[in-house]
Amino acid sequence: MNEALARAYPDARCELDFRNPFELLVATVLSAQSTDRRVNAVTEVLFGRWPTAAALAEAETLDVESVITPVGFYRTKTASIVSLSRRIVDDFDGVVPGTLKELVTLPGVGRKTANVVLGNAFDVPGVTPDTHLIRLANRFGWVASTKPDDVERAVGRLFPPSDWVMVCHRVIWHGRRCCHARRPACGACPVADLCPSRDIGEQDPTKAAKLIREPRR
Repeated sequence: MNEALARAYPDARCELDFRNPFELLVATVLSAQSTDRRVNAVTEVLFGRWPTAAALAEAETLDVESVITPVGFYRTKTASIVSLSRRIVDDFDGVVPGTLKELVTLPGVGRKTANVVLGNAFDVPGVTPDTHLIRLANRFGWVASTKPDDVERAVGRLFPPSDWVMVCHRVIWHGRRCCHARRPACGACPVADLCPSRDIGEQDPTKAAKLIREPRR
């Protein structure tokens, strides 16, 4: 299945825009309950005004809230990104730490966010159990649980660490484009022949093809 997804999505990658670990960390925190499209639009403005942890650590709360409002939960997210910036400045000399143990000590950062940053900014293998991975791992028969920790462990056992980051990207891309939550495009799915859930969605190839969509950018 991984090989088939690799052929189907050769350009699979993190769809959050970032230039360094700090930008990816903040963008990932902002992405909760939001779309990458909205986050990318917001972070372009956000990092234009506060490009570093030191700068964001000194930002006024209301100013940050006014910028990140479109991503939702802006008060909670503002508190998180300003607080984590202060912690990075105070405890890590202004540099985003590169270990899971250190990252999860930052405000608003759990294992999922930490693994996104480690895998995409530091090339450290990790499994990111986001909504799409949890849904598809269950449909694929890789795991029988919706608990993020269970999914992370199950996927980690199925693939070598060197594959973890790209497996997650491919599954996430597939979930966004083809294997939708409500009406998966099974008749046009590149892994249908291998999938135990291949009968739950649209079977007609022509109709299924119309369901495939690129995420809004």
